[in-house]
Parts: sequence; structure tokens; C-alpha cells
Amino acid sequence: MFDLDIYAVGLAVVLSFGVTAWLVSIPKQDVSIVDSLWSLFFLALTLVYVTWAPTLVARSYILLFVVTVWATRLSVFITLRNRGQPEDRRYQAIRAEHEPGFWYKSLYIVFGLQAVLAWIISLPLLGGILGSTPLSWLDYAAVLLWLIGFGFEAIGDQQLAAFKANPANKGQVLDRGLWRYTRHPNYFGEACIWWGYYLFALSAGAWWSIVGPILVTILLLRVSGVSLLEKDITERRPAYRDYIRRTNAFFPGPPRAASDPD
Repeated sequence: MFDLDIYAVGLAVVLSFGVTAWLVSIPKQDVSIVDSLWSLFFLALTLVYVTWAPTLVARSYILLFVVTVWATRLSVFITLRNRGQPEDRRYQAIRAEHEPGFWYKSLYIVFGLQAVLAWIISLPLLGGILGSTPLSWLDYAAVLLWLIGFGFEAIGDQQLAAFKANPANKGQVLDRGLWRYTRHPNYFGEACIWWGYYLFALSAGAWWSIVGPILVTILLLRVSGVSLLEKDITERRPAYRDYIRRTNAFFPGPPRAASDPD
């Protein structure tokens, strides 16, 4: 289930992928393209694992399919969302902090770091694809959890995009649809997707790959997801304070009355 040689090939591929994207970012002076690349790292790793696997079983093909669908949708969505926009403010802050010389520092601060993170997180994909055990109830649970996660992520993204596209909503806070029940339905969906991948790996006997979904969850909750996004959002959108009081941060739940305590 764990093959160091195959895993090492995956690292070489995503690092090459990252270096290529870094070279593209230099003349553009925009490292935001790494966001479009993030899910494609996992697609590239999945293709490596499938190509180098000594044998493929039904689970291997299912994982190839669901990763392809998820990675393609997310990359296309982010690319279209960012088209014609300036560099994301998160990366502008990182750029300002690491000038002078951010053009070369971004190779390891942004592109190299994300490539290595993706490689580590991909352990459930490696274990699930290389495992040869027959399908079990865990695989069916994995499909169900993946579908829930994909629905939350895709629908949440679309609802937010439609909300932002309406000029009448400028400066307002989206609190309808899935955003009524969680402040971050897309992040919740992403976590579900990765725990779904882990259930595939667990069914294949790769219990050790749990580091992948744990790391994703930590990133979403404490690093680049909820915490980073909400760090200063109430300063830019005062109405968000009331939204925080009414709405769960991550796990979906019924909205609270606006007067309820935090």
C-alpha cells in the first residue's frame, strides 16, 4: 500500500509542476495562479500513482474518477473567478512582507511549499490506489461523504459567485442558501471530500494515511482557511459581526437568533 519509489516520483512531478508555474508567475508578477494549481497537484499525483501502480482494482478507478472531477471543477472555477483580477490580497501581503526579492523567494514560500503540502496530503490517494482489497462498506461510505462534500463545495462556490456578480450586493454579506447554515460551506465541503478519500484508503488498509485529512482540516480551520479569511473581515464588512453571531463557522447548523451570545 505504501511504495516509497512511487511516492518519490509523485514528489518530483509536483515540484516540476510548481517550478513551471513559478516561472509563469514571474513576468505576470502574480502568484495567485497557484490557487488554480492547487487541486491540479492532486490530479497529477493521482495520475502518477495510477500509472505506476503494479495492479489496479475498482477502488483505484473510482479514486481516479472522483479526483479528476473534483480537481477539474475547482481549478476551472478558481481560474474563471480570478481572471482579470489583481493578485489576491493574501499574496500581496506575503509579497510586501518578503520584498525585496519576492520573485525568487516565492519559489519556495508559495509554489514549493504548496507542492510539498499537496504531496503529503495525497497519502490517502496513494494508499487507496495501491491497495488491492475488495470494495467494502467503507468505500460506499466514502462515496457518500465525497458527494456531500462536493455538493457543499460546488454549490457554495456557485452561490457566492452569483451573489458577488450582483452589484446590489456590494458590501453585503451572503447569508442565504448553504451560507445560512455555515459561514464556510466550501471549506466544510473540502474537508468532507478529504475525509472521504481517507475512507477509501482505510478500506484499502492504509490507516496510516490519516495525516492527509488531518492536515487539510487544520489548514482549513487554523491556517489558510477560516482563520485567515476572517482575520480582518469585520473591519471591511461590519455586518459580518452579526453574521458570525448567527451562523456556525464550519459545521452546518440552524442559524441562531441575532441577539444570541457568541
